[in-house]
Amino acid sequence: MGGYDDKKKELMRGDEMKLKDKVALITGAGSGIGEATALRFAEEGAKVVINDVVEENANSVAEKINSKGKEAIVLLADISSKEEVDRMFHEIMDIFEKLDILVNNAGINKDAFAKKMTEEQWDAVININLKGTFLCCQAAMKIMGEQKYGRIINTSSIGALGNMGQANYAASKCGVIGLTKTLALECARYNINVNCVAPGATKTPMTIKMPKEIFDMITDKIPLNRWAEPKEIANMHVFLASDEASYITGQVIFVDGGISVGI
Repeated sequence: MGGYDDKKKELMRGDEMKLKDKVALITGAGSGIGEATALRFAEEGAKVVINDVVEENANSVAEKINSKGKEAIVLLADISSKEEVDRMFHEIMDIFEKLDILVNNAGINKDAFAKKMTEEQWDAVININLKGTFLCCQAAMKIMGEQKYGRIINTSSIGALGNMGQANYAASKCGVIGLTKTLALECARYNINVNCVAPGATKTPMTIKMPKEIFDMITDKIPLNRWAEPKEIANMHVFLASDEASYITGQVIFVDGGISVGI
C-alpha cells in the first residue's frame, strides 16, 4: 500500500512542478549557488545541464541529481572562450534538441586595491563574469529565438554597488546589469525573458573560508542579520525560470537580506 501511495504522491508532485520537462543550462554549477540551483531545478522537473571547469565537482552534482531519478548531464567548458561556449551549446542541441533556460551563474573574483590591481586580475574577472555571460547569452538567444521561448537569468551582485578592493568585480557585475536590460529589450519580441539576480552575502565554499571577524563585520551590516543559504538564491532562480514570472523582464532583483536598502 505504501508503494502505491508513494507513486501517487510522486505523480501529484509532477503536476505541480514549475519546470517540468524544461532543459536548463547552469554555468558554474559545480558548487555553491550553482549547485543549489541545479538541485532545485531538478526537483522542479527540469533536465539539467551542469557546466563547470572542475570535472570532479560537476560530476558530483550530476550524481546527486541522477541518484534521485532525475536527469542531469555534465558539459565542461570555459565560458570565456567563444569556441568552447559554441561547442557546449551545440552539444546541448544534439542531446536535447532545445534549450529553455539559461542561468549564467559562473563567476570569479580576484580582489586588489585598484592602484595595485594587475592587468591579469582585471582581465580574468571581466572575461569570466562579463564576457562569459555575454557569450552564453548570445548562444542561447539564437536557439531560444527560433523556439520563440526562453528564460535567461544573469548574475550580478551586491558588489555592483561598489566595494573596496573590487574594482574589477564591481565593473563586471555592473556590466551584467546593463547587459541584462539591453538583452531584455532585444529579446522581448521572441518571448525570451531576461532578468538578473544580485545576491548579497551568501554561504559558499569561498566565503566559508573568510576570517571570522570579517564574516561577523559583514553580518552586522545585514538587516536580517544573517547570510543567505545558497538555496535561497536558487529559489529566486526557480521563480524567474518558471511561467509564474512570465511578465517580468529586464529586472535586477537583489536577494541580499536588505543590505542594499541602506546603500
